Amino acid sequence: MQRLPAPELPAWLEPLVPFERYRVSVGRYAMHVMEQGAGRPVLMVHGNPTWGFLYRRVVAELDANKFRVILPDLIGLGFSDKPRDGEEHQLEAHGRTLGSLIEQLDLKDVLLVVQDWGGAIGLRAFVDRSQRLTGLVLLNTVVGPPREGFRPTAFHRFARMPVLSGVAFRGLGFPQRALHLAQGDKSSIRGVVARAYRYPLRRYVDRIAPLALARMVPDSMSHPSIPALRRTQDLVTRLDIPMALVWGDRDPVLGRVRGHLQRLLPKAEVTVTEAGHFLQEEVPREIAAAIRRVAGR
Repeated sequence: MQRLPAPELPAWLEPLVPFERYRVSVGRYAMHVMEQGAGRPVLMVHGNPTWGFLYRRVVAELDANKFRVILPDLIGLGFSDKPRDGEEHQLEAHGRTLGSLIEQLDLKDVLLVVQDWGGAIGLRAFVDRSQRLTGLVLLNTVVGPPREGFRPTAFHRFARMPVLSGVAFRGLGFPQRALHLAQGDKSSIRGVVARAYRYPLRRYVDRIAPLALARMVPDSMSHPSIPALRRTQDLVTRLDIPMALVWGDRDPVLGRVRGHLQRLLPKAEVTVTEAGHFLQEEVPREIAAAIRRVAGR
């Protein structure tokens, strides 16, 4: 595998991500990766519209001599390549590109940590290489299809409104300009932290992914994401590996999903917090503690 150079960061951002940084070709695109440490690989996958920066406070709580933490940016987000066609954003496609990274880095005995779309995308990557996955920590995410008769959230209904959604997501930089509204503690994403989330998507031409990923969420049982979500749920329910849930109950998007996952994964250890959707900013110690416990089991 050839590691490609990572793009330079502005002086204000570089100290916030004190990691090794590089890019890897994953098919047609290059994926930006940050990593730190040595030991058991811990693959942390973010969701929409964030990037690996989301996990920096969790990484700071982990022993770099025991864990090799890998933080990829999903294609279309962060400092990875950004396709100009929203049709490129399908669950199967994201699973393939992340799977390519796993293969090229030859990650084995992986402890997977996932949030938001990172859950389904991360698990889809391991559907075809489940022998590499030996631990799982779920953070405010989904692992399978919705139940019959479900109703999409207001956020996802808005994402399907013609014209208006395009103006908001591409023209106004939504939702990355409003991440604090999904938090338990609204002050957890302010100032330079909020600026760091916005920076990779500062240009209009780069804002394809947030809307496309929002539309990747099913609005019916015939949605293109459903078959892949069925495969990820099948994987996670048959895996016999240590699992944990760390949940932010004040999440307006996925807060109520916790009960469903607890029923689906009755053996998983559960930590409930008052954090919001991007709980890595609010409860990094609780997340790191869950990672250590899963690794110890």
